[in-house]
Amino acid sequence: MKKNDSVTKIMSTNIAVIQEGQALSEVRKVMCDLGIHHVPIVKGAKLVGLVSFTDLMKINLVVNGADERSVGAIIDQQFKITDVMSSQLTTIKNTETIRHAAELLINGHFHSLPVVDSEDNIVGIVTSTDLIKYLNEQY
Repeated sequence: MKKNDSVTKIMSTNIAVIQEGQALSEVRKVMCDLGIHHVPIVKGAKLVGLVSFTDLMKINLVVNGADERSVGAIIDQQFKITDVMSSQLTTIKNTETIRHAAELLINGHFHSLPVVDSEDNIVGIVTSTDLIKYLNEQY
C-alpha cells in the first residue's frame, strides 16, 4: 500500500450533481435510479452542499404511506434542497492523499468526502466504500 497515493486514484469522477435550485424530488430520483447515497449540490460548478440518503430518510417519514407517484410532489411541496442538504461540509482537495481522506473519514461522522479543486469546484467524491475497495485491492 502506498502512503502517498493521490485521492484521485480512488475517487468517483462521473458523479451526479444537482443544482441548488432544482427540486428535491430530483435528488431522490437520482439516488434511486443510480443506487447512490450521496449527491453533491452545486451552484454552477461550486459545491454548496450535499444531500445524503440519511437526509432523505428523515423526510421520508413525512410522506410515509403515500403512493410512489405522490411522493415527489409531496416532498417538493414541503421542502427545498436547501432545507435538507448539509452545507457545513468537510471536503478534500484533489491534490491530497488517500491517507488524508481516510483520516478525515475516520475522524468525521460521515461516509463521503466531496473532492474539490483549488477553486472549490466539485471534481469527484470519495466514500468509505471507495476506501474499502482500495484496501481490498492491496491484499
